[in-house]
Amino acid sequence: MIPYGRQFLDDDDVNEIIKVLKSDFITQGPRINQFEECLASYFEAKYAVVFNSGTSALHGAYFALGLKKDDEFITTPITFVATSNAGLYLGAKPVFVDVEKDTANIDCNKILENISKKTKLIVPVHLSGHPVDLERIFQIARENNLFVVEDACHAVGAKYNKDKIGNCQISDMAVFSFHPVKHITTGEGGAVLTNNPEFYEKLKMFSTHGITKDNLKNFTDGDWYYEMHYLGYNYRMTDIQAALGISQLKKLNSFIQKRREIVAEYEKAFSSNPYFDIPIERAYAFSSYHLYIIRLKDKLIDRKVQIFRDMRENGIGVQVHYIPVYWQPYYQKLGYGEGLCPNGEDFYRRAISIPIYPAMGKNDLSYVIETILKIFKKYE
Repeated sequence: MIPYGRQFLDDDDVNEIIKVLKSDFITQGPRINQFEECLASYFEAKYAVVFNSGTSALHGAYFALGLKKDDEFITTPITFVATSNAGLYLGAKPVFVDVEKDTANIDCNKILENISKKTKLIVPVHLSGHPVDLERIFQIARENNLFVVEDACHAVGAKYNKDKIGNCQISDMAVFSFHPVKHITTGEGGAVLTNNPEFYEKLKMFSTHGITKDNLKNFTDGDWYYEMHYLGYNYRMTDIQAALGISQLKKLNSFIQKRREIVAEYEKAFSSNPYFDIPIERAYAFSSYHLYIIRLKDKLIDRKVQIFRDMRENGIGVQVHYIPVYWQPYYQKLGYGEGLCPNGEDFYRRAISIPIYPAMGKNDLSYVIETILKIFKKYE
């Protein structure tokens, strides 16, 4: 089975992990700070804080910005549930705004009408690695005294108007994921980038039980003394993961180049096909193509289940990204109903993610292209 995405590890990655396993620290050691410094440097932000997952990184970001019970935050329904779940953890309410029909990114034209007195954050998602229109979102946010948290879990290596996603020049924070299907991996892991020193300090403490040994308020004892200022969590990354992340980050540019080479082949093969639409890339965007999502044309929407099954039966590990978050039973119990975001629901009915990952060889790529076209011809 050719998966829709997977990690790429080489001997350099393995050797870096072995070095940590043979060292004095396999967690809470020097590799954590080193990885954070590497991330901040690469993405041109002042600070980076690593977490044990993208989900915990989102949780930390929302906490650091003061999201709390009965607050509201605006986001998109076409994302993994973690984007909104992280706000629920803090007692806040997600407000889902519909998406653009082609990119499935949040529709900037519909944000303003969903802002209320309770709104605190706007959380756009760079779906599949294609950046949202950040300048417009940041302008709306600042005009309404709101924070912007980029859910950039899909967008490691992407750019907005030639600026790296993650530099936080027109957002307050950006959140990355290092899951194995993402651009670089630490096994499980994530990070928050920011340029604000106050947010940075809160993120650091939140990831380790709310505890600090710096800037102590009531220091009276010896060097063992520490203080807990927040109800934090054990969201720490290990040195094993950080070492892998440092090694993977060195390969990020080549990983993105490989993904875009695969996209070029898909565009050559699929650009004029009568069965589905292919992803677009706006003038302001440099997509890092975490996903390659095709969208079925009207005549084939009702055949999606069978098409999906045919692809898997022929060895192509397709997936669907995503079921609208508010369709989930848990969200239905919270009072969300179908029909809330028509474009998002329509996108879901059409979307199929086909394979794209750096280790994908020419033979696999050719097989995917030929097999997909062969399958769709059955439905003419």
